[in-house]
Amino acid sequence: MLIAAAEQLASLKEREDLSAAQVFSDAEALHALDVITRQRPAVVALDRLFATTSRGTALINRIKADPSLSGCEIRIVTDDAGPHVAPRGRGDAAAVGAAGAAAALAVEEATPVPAAPLDQRGTRRAPRFKIADGVEVEIDGNPATLVDMSVVGAQVISSTVLRPNQRVRMLVPSGSPPVRFRAAVAWASFEIPKGTTRYRAGIEFFEVDPAALARFIDQHRT
Repeated sequence: MLIAAAEQLASLKEREDLSAAQVFSDAEALHALDVITRQRPAVVALDRLFATTSRGTALINRIKADPSLSGCEIRIVTDDAGPHVAPRGRGDAAAVGAAGAAAALAVEEATPVPAAPLDQRGTRRAPRFKIADGVEVEIDGNPATLVDMSVVGAQVISSTVLRPNQRVRMLVPSGSPPVRFRAAVAWASFEIPKGTTRYRAGIEFFEVDPAALARFIDQHRT
């Protein structure tokens, strides 16, 4: 199976080792994942350009995390070089060579790791607390589920696109009226758990009433 950026498909299909591959564009990643889980192909080849995107790394992550796909070999390919085999463990870019270095980096970033805390971008300046399951806030009017929270930031999961440095408006249902304030996305990652899509993000708060948020945290922390 071959998954690639649309503009790379034609040239990659001309390669002898990919000429018989079942082809999907990068925009069809979810459909491709469904086919992969059902058919369990021996090899999944990813175009290097796609592999370095958040969707590409999320797809690699999802395949590696599925025990039923342990026999599926992931290859990173380009239209001007041979394939690079993505290992199940962490890759070493120095051992790959110039043509595969960027691909190895993509594999390194795609290796499953624990969810990133807010201090990944230097935003944790107060104690952070795990929030009970199912507690929601609003980000630009769209619901998002809280993972953890402090009086200066939070980690959320959202079905709506969230991008690093994006400025947003937040609403926290802490009493009546709810707390409203400005915020920004400090970091974000794209995930594909069980065939669905979502964004995990760290949010940094601006001009917020810390006392009101402290009360909210006390009510909902685990």
